[in-house]
Parts: sequence; structure tokens; C-alpha cells
Amino acid sequence: MGVPAFFRWLSRKYPSIIVNCVEEKPKECNGVKIPVDASKPNPNDVEFDNLYLDMNGIIHPCTHPEDKPAPKNEDEMMVAIFEYIDRLFNIVRPRRLLYMAIDGVAPRAKMNQQRSRRFRASKEGMEAAVEKQRVREEILAKGGFLPPEEIKERFDSNCITPGTEFMDNLAKCLRYYIADRLNNDPGWKNLTVILSDASAPGEGEHKIMDYIRRQRAQPNHDPNTHHCLCGADADLIMLGLATHEPNFTIIREEFKPNKPKPCGLCNQFGHEVKDCEGLPREKKGKHDELADSLPCAEGEFIFLRLNVLREYLERELTMASLPFTFDVERSIDDWVFMCFFVGNDFLPHLPSLEIREGAIDRLVNIYKNVVHKTGGYLTESGYVNLQRVQMIMLAVGEVEDSIFKKRKDDEDSFRRRQKEKRKRMKRDQPAFSPGGILTPHALGSRNSPGSQVASNLRQAAYEMRMQNNSSPSVSPNTSFTSDGSPSPIGGIKRKAEDSDSEPEPEDNVRLWEAGWKQRYYKNKFDVDAADEKFRRKVVQSYVEGLCWVLRYYYQGCASWKWYYPFHYAPFASDFEGIADMPSDFEKGTKPFKPLEQLMGVFPAASGNFLPPSWRKLMSDPDSSIIDFYPEDFAIDLNGKKYAWQGVALLPFVDERRLRAALEEVYPDLTPEETKRNSLGGDVLFVGKHHPLHDFILELYQTGSTELVDVPPELCHGIQGKFSLDEEAVLPDQIVCSPVPMLRDLTQNTAISINFKDPQFAEDYIFKAVMLPGARKPAPVLKPSDWEKSSNGRQWKPQLGFNRDRRPVHLDQAAFRTLGHVMPRGSGAGVYGNPAPPPATYQGNLYRPLLRGQAQIPKLMSNMRPQDSWRGPPPLFQQQRFDRGVGAEPLLPWNRMLQTQNAAFQPNQYQMLAGPGGYPPRRDDRGGRQGYPREGRKYPLPPPSGRYSWN
Repeated sequence: MGVPAFFRWLSRKYPSIIVNCVEEKPKECNGVKIPVDASKPNPNDVEFDNLYLDMNGIIHPCTHPEDKPAPKNEDEMMVAIFEYIDRLFNIVRPRRLLYMAIDGVAPRAKMNQQRSRRFRASKEGMEAAVEKQRVREEILAKGGFLPPEEIKERFDSNCITPGTEFMDNLAKCLRYYIADRLNNDPGWKNLTVILSDASAPGEGEHKIMDYIRRQRAQPNHDPNTHHCLCGADADLIMLGLATHEPNFTIIREEFKPNKPKPCGLCNQFGHEVKDCEGLPREKKGKHDELADSLPCAEGEFIFLRLNVLREYLERELTMASLPFTFDVERSIDDWVFMCFFVGNDFLPHLPSLEIREGAIDRLVNIYKNVVHKTGGYLTESGYVNLQRVQMIMLAVGEVEDSIFKKRKDDEDSFRRRQKEKRKRMKRDQPAFSPGGILTPHALGSRNSPGSQVASNLRQAAYEMRMQNNSSPSVSPNTSFTSDGSPSPIGGIKRKAEDSDSEPEPEDNVRLWEAGWKQRYYKNKFDVDAADEKFRRKVVQSYVEGLCWVLRYYYQGCASWKWYYPFHYAPFASDFEGIADMPSDFEKGTKPFKPLEQLMGVFPAASGNFLPPSWRKLMSDPDSSIIDFYPEDFAIDLNGKKYAWQGVALLPFVDERRLRAALEEVYPDLTPEETKRNSLGGDVLFVGKHHPLHDFILELYQTGSTELVDVPPELCHGIQGKFSLDEEAVLPDQIVCSPVPMLRDLTQNTAISINFKDPQFAEDYIFKAVMLPGARKPAPVLKPSDWEKSSNGRQWKPQLGFNRDRRPVHLDQAAFRTLGHVMPRGSGAGVYGNPAPPPATYQGNLYRPLLRGQAQIPKLMSNMRPQDSWRGPPPLFQQQRFDRGVGAEPLLPWNRMLQTQNAAFQPNQYQMLAGPGGYPPRRDDRGGRQGYPREGRKYPLPPPSGRYSWN
């Protein structure tokens, strides 16, 4: 399921589920940055109990960002990850639990997709490097300007896979980060932190879901726990609905398509590598002081309220005159199941179902029409009723032919519109466009990248005249740059032979023509469509996949070995007779070990992350598994336009052959590699103020070697088993920093211990129901929210969870203060803004400070009106400015000021460097933040100008 496509469809159909986050930023006082106090109430008008982080959605954008230059080294990557977590924590502010889950070894069904992604990434990375070098040589040969090429190794994102040294180092860094925050951050004071690193098997989001399922089955679980899950994957929405928890929210970075990316050659924005011309970088600022600043803004976060999505679905799925009792929970489960048909991480989507064509809406309509005949729901607690699913699929199969024909008509219509648009643009384009300093620019865009502005127009005109006199052979239409040379982007005559259309990829299947099924099986599977036995095998594998995926979402991994053995899906009309197909899976299967998975998903180009003897199996022509690692492979566009949308035709890995080949090289592993190749578990951390702290410390003092039950009364109802950790974080022991730029924790009070979830029998079924005692949230949707168009206006999400939030306004004191520190206009000085009229004041113009009063004036009012002033009341009345005497009007600062904190607390940060305070973050690099530590300050690396730390 494509993440952008599904999220775009979901946000348009159910817009009220989205809420913009209110984010509080750190303040700066006398050059010292004061971090956000996350122990204060959440400015989003909601309090969350548990925050779950799908860490891979954080690791990837921090290590190889797309919209800014990448970090220079691994240490900077770790610091960027820490800052990203800090930012999320300050927005959500969990009060009970923080669960950090990194992807471990995945089930075999997921490894096929991982293998495809990593082979693609390696191939695209190598092709991009070759293209970059070619363009660089061409530009330099033409005399272009490019910054010197940095000598550094290209970061291979494939290292973000369990079993690599990078992931092992990341786990150590996160242990250090957690211990540091538990020691220094007041928002972490009573928090329970669980870290499930890459050594624990399972995908990150599914480890989180497994934890929630097992805790829900305990008698001490609070059914009204408010969960918040961070991640950008589309399946997180399905997983959240599958928990049947009434209070479940997803936080993710707002998806903004077409974000600007820097050129890989000149690091300038506005063009790609293939379009780079080698132009010198323009000066930013009067003295080029903004050279290292990036034009892209920091990404904003949004909340997805699943309780509101449940309201939408309850209204949409409610059906009258059913032959059975309507159950909204079962209906939501069926909706989740139907979404699997449009694609997921384990199965290809059916050819006739595309999200952008309204496939989910079509499935829902067919479901509502057919469910009266099925006699019940399609699923129950993760198990599928195949007889009822067959009725839905055959109903889709009846309209497949019309779907394919309509798709072709829509594509042809789109091409015609695009062709007419290009013709219209060419017709309106002038035959000649002057270049150089005469190039026309839109208002306000003369300083944009690529624009040529002469610093001395008189001199530029003189040079152009002299150039014309000295070069009679130059065309009179040739334009010139400010230095008098012919402009490389000068006047260009419009070509009549310009192509009106782009070449379309060849489609041999032609689903819109008769005989499409025969051509599909012949081209995609290389079998005759009359081969009923093979078609039956494909359908059976796909049905097994549907059962496996639903079980995976609701009960956990049914089999670590199962996978879908084809690159393509069958047609819906082929789902005949599936009611009798078996849907059981082999029990007792075990996951791969980390290094074994690396051998199954890595291309030979990423073999440097493997031991030398293992790496040789990927490149040696005499290797028994050399066919698993093709140097090149075909990509079938499968009716799409771009290569990234196509299907990578890679050979499937034979598990038995792989294990047989690895048996010969297992003895070559070093002790460190053997440790990285072992499976681990979760680790629980608490600070000294947590009720569990003394209990865990006593376990270490007694040296207990047995599993010990977690006392739920000391840990917000959390249950499980404790066992001693050989690499534990212990009180009064130094926690060494794995990042050289960060200092050791010499006065540690945090403690860690191994944690294991409650265990159940293999055939235990977790009930997909709302728990007794759970209170459904108050309805959020109003009658107007059911309208999709919102009266023709573009939908604007609300800010925070309080629908009646009042806009924030500046009071008069804030305007006076801003007038002193933020001058406007020229020549007025820092005190140039006029003061409010004298009638506004009562008594002296400047009142003396009272004892205990904060000496830093309040710049901006808080979100809550009752907190706008602290301490003694002001000596002036709150009145509106009078326009007649030149004062400023009272302006509403709706969005910009909502992230500001309350009035400065004079005693809150007196112990900035003491043992009990929260040390400030140093700003030695023009805004780059360090990390709070106790005692001496640590040095930061020299400025690089490559990475944005704001």
C-alpha cells in the first residue's frame, strides 16, 4: 500500500481525523537556551499516557535526509536522532510509558520486500554516483564552478538493518540517551522506558502491537489508557484500529510533496544533478552570513485521531435490516481486512484495485451490498471466513472488465488534457525571451536562485554596447550577462519541432482489450491461462497471504517461514472455490538470525557489512548461492510510468540452500560477530523517582538469577518478567558516552533491567473487542463534518485537541516590549515604536520591580488566559490601543505564538548546572544544541556548515 496515496485518500475522505500539533520551542535567555519543561501540561489540550516510537521512521530521515545536506559522520547522525526524539517527546509528553522499538529480524514474508528495497537502493545509489561524476566532469570541462568534491565514503542506508555494526552502536547510544534523560529531564521523572533494539526479532510497529495486545490481556490493564504511536507507515492506522483501544492517536510528520532538495553537486536548491550548470553560489545576506542556512523549514507534525476515524467508519458501515446483530467493532475489522486488497508490505495488490481509483470505496459498497447474503462478518479476531470473502471477491470480479476499460479511458483523457495544456503554454509563450540582466522576473523573485541582477546597470549597459561594437557577428538578439559575455540562458527561439507528448512505456498486457487474462498470465507468470492448476496455486498462495497478514495484525506472527512466492497477484475473478482452501500455518517456526537475514536481503554491493567469509559467498563465481545476488535485474513497470513504481524481478531466496551454504562459514565468526548474530530482548529503564527503582535495585543486590514478576501496582499496571541485565545501567556507576561529542554521566541514578512480555500459549486468541470498563470518547464530529467539501473551502485542520481553542492575542505589555526589542522601519532605532497613549497607564510610566518578581518581562501571553500574568497584578488597565494617537492596534497572532511558553519562572532554572536541575543546552555553533549533562561542559565538534541543528 503506497503511503502517500493511502494517506492522501484517507485525509480527503475523513478530514476531521487530522489535528495540527502545538509545539513549544525552547526559549533563549541571555544567550542560554532553556529547554522545554515537558512536565508541564500538554499545550495540545490532551494528556497522553503512553508514547510508542517506531524508530526506523526516525532513523532514516536523520541519517540520510532528503531535504537537507546529510550529517558528516555517524556521531552527528546519533545526535540528530536524539534531537528528533526530544522534539517528539516535548509535543506528546507521555506520563506513564515511552516504548522505543527498532526493527529486528523480520518474518520471511517481509524479507522479500526488504530484499527488493535494498537491491533497488544499491542499484540507484551506484547509478546516481556514476551520473554525478559524469555531470561534474562535463561542467568542469565547460569552465563551470563547483565546490571541491568531499572525500568521504557514501553512506549506505542498507546498514540500517539488524546485525550490522551501525545498529549495534545505535542500541548503545540509545541506552546512553535514555539514562541521560532520566537523570536530567523533569518530564522523564516518573516515566517507564522500554527499549526494544534490533536484536529483538520482529518489525518495530509489530513489536509495539504485540506489547499492547499482551498488556490488554492482563487484569491490571487500564482500558482507558491513551496511546500515541509515532510513525509514517500507512499500516500504523490499521494496526491502531486493530487494537480496539478507544483512545489511540498517531503522530507523524506532515507529508508535503515536492519538498525542495539540494543539488548533489553544488548543494544549491532549485535544480537536480542532471540540470546543474555549475553556476557560482549567490551571496546570502549582506556579508554572506546566511550561507549555511537552509531554505527548507522544519517539518511540522500532525495528529491522526483514530477515535474520530472510528466515528466516520461507524456511520459509513452502519447497515439497516441485517439478518444478524450489527457490531461496529467487527465492521471495523472487516474494513481493515478489505484495505489489504489494495496492497500491503507482504502481498501485491490485485490488478483491478487501485487506491487512486477509489478501490476502497468500491470494496465498501460491494461489502454493504453482499453482507446481507453472507450471514455474518468476514473476520473475527484475526481469522478469516473464506466462504464470505469469496462472495466479495467474485462480486469484484464481475466488474473487473469495466474497471480496466475505465482506467484506460481515464488515462487517455488525462494525456489529451496534458497535450492540450502543453500546446496552450507554447502558444502563449513569446517567440523570443530576453536573457541576462534583461530577463523578466516575477515581482519579488529577482533575488531567487538563477536570476541575474547587475550590481551596476550603467556599467552593464556600457559593456553590452561595447560588446555589440566589437562583435558584429553576434546576433542582435543575443543577450548578455552583467560582465558583458553572451548569456548562456539568453534569447531562445521557440522550436516548432518540440514534441507534444512523452513516450509511454510499452504495455503488452493491455488489460482494456479482450483476452486480458490470457495475456496477463502469459506475460507475468510465463504460463498459459488455460493452466488451471497453476492459477489455482497462485490463488491459494494469495489466500494464504491474506490469512497470514490478518493474523499478523491481530494475533502476532503465525509463521516466520511463510512468504508469497510470486511477484504478481491473481485477478479477483479467480477467487472461485477458495472456501475449501486450507489456511493453517506451520507452528513452532523460528526467525532468522540477524546475519542470516543480511545474507537474505543484501545485494553484493553491501557485503562490506558482513564477515569476510560470508561476503565471499555473494561475489565468488563458484559460490553455491551466487544466483541469489544478481549484479543487475529487470524492473517491470507493470502499467506504471516510473521505475520506482515497478516490480523488481529478483529471484526468491531458498532458505534451505542459504542455510546449507552458511554452515560452512559459521566457524569463521569472531566473538563480537557471534554476539551481533544472537537474538536479544527488551530492556526497561526507570529513574530514581520511579516506584520500581528500589525494587529493581534490590534484585541486583540479591543477585537473583530467576525470572521475577513485575509488580503491576508499582508500574501503572504493566506486567511481565524481569531478569538481570549483564550490561545494565546501574546507580552510582559511570555511564560512558558512545558519542565523543557528548560527555559521560558521572552521577547516574537511573537503572535498567531485562523485560519480557507476558507469555501465552501458541494457540491463545487475543480477542479483538473493546475491553470492559472502556469509556468511548465524547463524539467529536458535528453534522457539518460529514460534508466532504467543507462548503467549497479548502479543509484546514484544527490546532490541538480542543475544538473551542481561543486564538492567542498579545496584551499591551507584550506590544511595548516587542517595540523595544524588535524595531520596525528604518532610522527609528531600537526605541522607535511609539508607546501607548498616557491614558492607558495609571501612575508611573515604569513601575519598580517588586520583591520576588521576575526581572525578565513577559514577551508573549500563554495559551491559557488565566496564566497571562503571574505574581502581582499590573498597574495599568488592559485597554485597546487608540488608533488616533499613533499606537499599534491589537493584533491576533494566531499560529506563530501558540508555541510560546508561559511567563518566565524566576526560580525554575536556578540550578541549571546542579545535580537536581536541567542543564542548559549550549549553543556554541550559532544555534546548534548540545545535550544536557551534569558537571563540566563538553566540547562540540568544529563547525562544518553542513548540517542544520536548529
